[in-house]
Amino acid sequence: MGRTLKTTLFLATLFAASAQQTAPGGTATDVGNAEVQATLQKTASLPVSDQQLRVISIDNEYNVGVGVVHRARTNGPQVPNGVEHSQITEIYHVISGTATLVTGGTLENRAPVPADQAVAKLLNGPSSRGSAILGGVSRQIGPGDVIVIPPNTPHWFSGIDSDQIVYLVVRMDPHKVLPAGYDARRAP
Repeated sequence: MGRTLKTTLFLATLFAASAQQTAPGGTATDVGNAEVQATLQKTASLPVSDQQLRVISIDNEYNVGVGVVHRARTNGPQVPNGVEHSQITEIYHVISGTATLVTGGTLENRAPVPADQAVAKLLNGPSSRGSAILGGVSRQIGPGDVIVIPPNTPHWFSGIDSDQIVYLVVRMDPHKVLPAGYDARRAP
């Protein structure tokens, strides 16, 4: 397993353990670097790709999603937008590339993401989108950086400085809204 993936899973485990009085027992789940890289290669031509690799039930107490995202630099100014997830904490671990990430503030022109869309069913659970974020905090992120985005926290990339940014995303799902047992290797 790649060093970046091990670090991200370690951080997610620490986060989960700190939220519980006792750590659950169970079987470890491996997501190898070869699978992460193959997924990235498969979706390399897309401007944005957010691929859930696994959704794991942790002792039937909560779920953890593990995915990989890449966002290509777009020509011209970024279209302001934002998103927030009402029940999922996202942990980003940047693998490569640099970007400007905006978090916090308020979503302008907020609208719910339809519950039947794949992004709500598989990736983020109940969410809202908006045309912009008002009053958020902007920061540069790059390889090795880890960002924890709690539920109900607006976020978006206002600029991608490199050709693309690639990051692992661990989704902590205490309400079990993501489909436990999902495995991209077996998905149609």
